[in-house]
Amino acid sequence: MKTKALTHLKPGDRGVIKEIVAGNCATKRLYEMGLNTGTEVKVVKNDTGPVIVSLFGNKIAVGRGLAEKIMIAI
Repeated sequence: MKTKALTHLKPGDRGVIKEIVAGNCATKRLYEMGLNTGTEVKVVKNDTGPVIVSLFGNKIAVGRGLAEKIMIAI
């Protein structure tokens, strides 16, 4: 399995969150949003601005800085 940062995926790509490489505060915030390790996500939009992912049927916008720290196994 290859691991890529969330910002490197294209719309329609699916993967599982393998690791979050961020500080305690940012990691806690992502966990509260439902972005935990082992969670499957689907990229809805990734061009300019935040990356929008579908998570359990809900769309969540993640800023590019944080999205760069979310490693996805594809």
